[in-house]
Amino acid sequence: MTEFIDNLRTGAWLTRERMRLVGSATLAASLFGAAALIATSDGLNDWFGRPIGTDFSSIYAAGHQVLEGHPLAAFDLAAHHAREVAIFGAATPVYSWHYPPFYLGIGTLLALMPYLLALSVWQGVTLALYLLVTRAVLSAHLRGPEESKTNHNLWLLLALAFPAVFINLGHGHNGFLTAVLFAAGLLVLERRPIVAGILFGCLVYKPQFGLLVPVVLAASGRWRAFASATTTVVVLVLAATLAFGPAVWTVFLASTKFTREVVLESNEIGWHKIQSVFSWVRMWGGDITLAYAVQGAVTVIAAASLAWLWRSRAAYPIKAAGLMIGTLLATPYSLDYDLMLLAPAIAYLAVDGAVRGFVPWEKTILAALWILPLVTRSVAQTTHIPLTVPTILLAFGLLLRRAMNQTGTAQASGVLQSTP
Repeated sequence: MTEFIDNLRTGAWLTRERMRLVGSATLAASLFGAAALIATSDGLNDWFGRPIGTDFSSIYAAGHQVLEGHPLAAFDLAAHHAREVAIFGAATPVYSWHYPPFYLGIGTLLALMPYLLALSVWQGVTLALYLLVTRAVLSAHLRGPEESKTNHNLWLLLALAFPAVFINLGHGHNGFLTAVLFAAGLLVLERRPIVAGILFGCLVYKPQFGLLVPVVLAASGRWRAFASATTTVVVLVLAATLAFGPAVWTVFLASTKFTREVVLESNEIGWHKIQSVFSWVRMWGGDITLAYAVQGAVTVIAAASLAWLWRSRAAYPIKAAGLMIGTLLATPYSLDYDLMLLAPAIAYLAVDGAVRGFVPWEKTILAALWILPLVTRSVAQTTHIPLTVPTILLAFGLLLRRAMNQTGTAQASGVLQSTP
C-alpha cells in the first residue's frame, strides 16, 4: 500500500508506455462509438431521433432564421424549436439558443451550407486550430533537450484522445473554440498584447468564461491587452446591433431569464451535466441562495488567487494554466464539453513540469484532469459524486503551491545575488 501511494505521489506509474496505451484505447473506443452513431443514423438524425451533432442543430437553425429575415426568432423558444423541427423532423428535441446576438453571425455563415457539411466544417476547423495551438504551446515553452519531446507523436495522440474532444464532436459544440481563444491569447499575450486582447474579447460569445480575464490583465498591468479586449467587445456589440437591429438586445436579455431559471437553477437538464460548484451544491440538496453564495465565494477566491499569481514571479505557464483552471471554478455554468479548457491547461502545466521538474502528486493530478471528462458525467449521475470540482480544486491548489515555491526561490535568489 505504501508503494502504491508513493507511486501516486511521485507519478512514477505514469510512464510513456501507459500514456500511449490509454490514449490509443480511448481514441479507438471514441472512433468506434462515432462510427456506430453515424452508421445507425438516417442521414440527419441518429437512432435516438436526435440530430447528428445534437446541440449544433440550434446554431444551424438560428442561422436559417437569420437568413429568412427573422433573427429575433432565435431567442423565441417556440419559434426556434419549430425551425429545428422543420429541418430535422417532428421528433426533434428542443435545443434552445442561449448565446449573445453576435454569435448569430457564425450560425448564419454555417447555415449557408448543407447541415452535415456545416457540422463537418465547424468541427474540423476548430479541432484543427485546437491541435495547432496545443503544438504551439509545447514548442514555445520547451527548450534545449526537452524540445525534442514535442516532436514525438505522443502529444498528438493525447491531444486527440482527450475525452472532451469526442464529447465536443458528439454534441457539435464550441469547446474547441473556447480552448483556442484562451490558449492562443495566452500564447501571444507577452509579444502581441493587442492580438491577445482581440482573442480574449471574442470570448464574450460565451461570457461566463470571460469573468477572470479582466482580473488577470488588470492585476498584471497588461493595459494594452485590456483595452484591446474591451474594444473588441464594443465592436462586436455594435456589429450585432447594426446587423440585427437594437431590438435584438431586448429579446436576448429577456431570454436570459429562461437560461438562468430553467437551464441553470432547476434540474431540467440534470445536475450531473453541469460541472460547477453551483451544481454540486444543488445536487446535494442546497437551495438556490446557498448555491449562489458558495459559487460566489469560490469565484472571489479564484479571482484573488489569480490576481496574486499574475503579479507574482511564478513561471508564465503556471499563470496561463491558472487562468484556465480558475475560469472553470469561477463560472456557475459549464458542461462536460466545456472541459476542453483543461487541455491547454494540462499542456502548460506539463511543459513547466518538464522544464522545472514536477512537484509531488502533480503528474497524478494531470492524469486525473485528462481522464476527467470521460467519467465525470456518468459517475455524478449514478452516485451523486461530482468529480470535476474537487479535481480541479486540487489542481488549482497544487498550481498555487508550485507558484509559491517558484516565487520563494526567485526571491531567495535575488537576496543572494544582492548580498556583497
